[in-house]
Amino acid sequence: MVRVRKPEWLKISIGTNERYTETKRIVESHCLHTICSSGRCPNMGECWGRGTATFMIGGNICTRSCKFCNTQTGHPLSLDPQEPTHVAESVRLMKLSHAVVTSVDRDDLPDLGAVHWAQTIREIRRLNPNTTIEVLIPDFQGRKELVGQVIEPHPDIISHNMETVRRISPLVRSAARYDTSLNVIRQIAASGITAKSGIMVGLGETPTEIEELMDDLRDAGCQIMTIGQYLQPSRRHYPVAEYITPDQFKRYEEMGMKKGFTQVESGPLVRSSYHAEKSIHHLKK
Repeated sequence: MVRVRKPEWLKISIGTNERYTETKRIVESHCLHTICSSGRCPNMGECWGRGTATFMIGGNICTRSCKFCNTQTGHPLSLDPQEPTHVAESVRLMKLSHAVVTSVDRDDLPDLGAVHWAQTIREIRRLNPNTTIEVLIPDFQGRKELVGQVIEPHPDIISHNMETVRRISPLVRSAARYDTSLNVIRQIAASGITAKSGIMVGLGETPTEIEELMDDLRDAGCQIMTIGQYLQPSRRHYPVAEYITPDQFKRYEEMGMKKGFTQVESGPLVRSSYHAEKSIHHLKK
């Protein structure tokens, strides 16, 4: 298979500064996991240099094996009961005004990790009453009572990623289903909490399919959308079909805003939590 050459606009240099070093120290000293490092995010240098990181709870081993994801898959360890407090303390030490938390899938647990999620949100709020909270959750196998447990402590934004268009979804997602994800977003929006979702492009989708996905998200009540370039983590992962140009990303942003999203972050290096604090500023306006 011919590999698509990475364009110049995707080549970045990861610099470090004092804030980056301090963020790294806090994460490591609390034995925390981040999607920044686990997912090999291209923005890690920038975000950690600003003192922000996206915490990943539930351990660093996922029970699913999606073909686009770099997170380790296998049999996870038991949940760390101190993890919610460690995350909350790290948010306080970093002086974060907006905290973002995600997790691996824990299909091995009876509640799929829902109680652990709720405890983490409550602990962040207890130790950081002025910090806004954004969570990027798994689908909890579409079980509404488990999604409801994450909704109950009322984080400010709940995100669940569609990842890709309907046609490609079964090719790259190991267990998640397109319509299940839509129903999760619909439940979030119905609760009154701001619903957010993100996708990757460059997997072989068409602009028409992206437009259909946007319509599905808007029908479900999604308000915020992120669109970023898929980057193949290794040769064993799903191959990149094409690198989308910055101009096309701009067209996707304009399309989304016309469809009624309150915010669309669209660009080659955009990820679900990239500049997440902008969502809160936008909502407050």
